[in-house]
Amino acid sequence: MNNLLDNLTPVVKNLLIINIICFIGSIIFEPANDLFGVYYPDSPFFRIWQPITYMFMHGGFTHIFFNMFALVMFGPIIERMFGSKRFLNYYLICALGALVLQYGVQAYEVNSIMGTPLAKNELMSFTDVYNNKGYIPNNPNLYSNDAVTTIASIYSTPMVGASGAIFGLLLAFAFFFPNMPLYFMFIPVPIKAKYFVGAYIVIEIYLGFNNSGSSIAHLAHVGGALFGYLLIKIWNIKRGYY
Repeated sequence: MNNLLDNLTPVVKNLLIINIICFIGSIIFEPANDLFGVYYPDSPFFRIWQPITYMFMHGGFTHIFFNMFALVMFGPIIERMFGSKRFLNYYLICALGALVLQYGVQAYEVNSIMGTPLAKNELMSFTDVYNNKGYIPNNPNLYSNDAVTTIASIYSTPMVGASGAIFGLLLAFAFFFPNMPLYFMFIPVPIKAKYFVGAYIVIEIYLGFNNSGSSIAHLAHVGGALFGYLLIKIWNIKRGYY
C-alpha cells in the first residue's frame, strides 16, 4: 500500500486529499452534503457552486472508498498518458458531463409529470410535497403519490460523489488498455478491461432506466463515461499512441 501511495501522480494525489478532507468535513458538519451536493437547477436548494463541489462530496464510507480506490488504481496511468493538465480537465469534464446527463433525465421526468421541465413556481410548497399534498391546481398528474414522490426526490435530494469522473477514468483505461486483465473480489478469473467496463456501463444503463428505486444516479455514471469517450475522440487520442 505504501508503494502504491508513493507512486501517485500529482493530480491524483491532490484529488485524493481533497475528497478525503471533504468527506471528513461532511462528518463533522452534517449539513455539508446538502450545501455542497448538487440539486436540480430549478430547485430552491440549488446554489451556483454546487456543480463543482458535488464531485468532492460523498454519501458514506463505502461510497468514497470505492471511488477513491478506483482513482488510485486507474488515475495515475491515465494522468501519465495525458499529462497532469489534460488529466485534470478530463476528470472535471467527465464529472460535469455526468451532471449534464443526470439533469437531462430529471428534466424529462419533471416535464412528463408537470408538462414543463421547470416546475418550482407551479408547486404549492415543498412542505406540501413531502406531505403528499404537492399537487398543483388543474394538474391531475400530481394527484398520484408516485408522481409526488418523484418530484419531491428530484427537487429535494442532492447528488454527490466523484462517480461520474471515475467512470470517465474507467472508460479511458478500457479504451487504451482493452485487453488488460483485471482482477476483482469474488471473481476467481481475470476479465479483460473492455469486457468489464463495457458490461458495467450496460448494467448502469439498465438500472438507470429500470427505475429500481435506488438513490444511486446510475445514468450520471453513464454520462461520465460518455463524456470521457467524446473527449478522447475530440482530442484525437489514438489507441497505441502511448
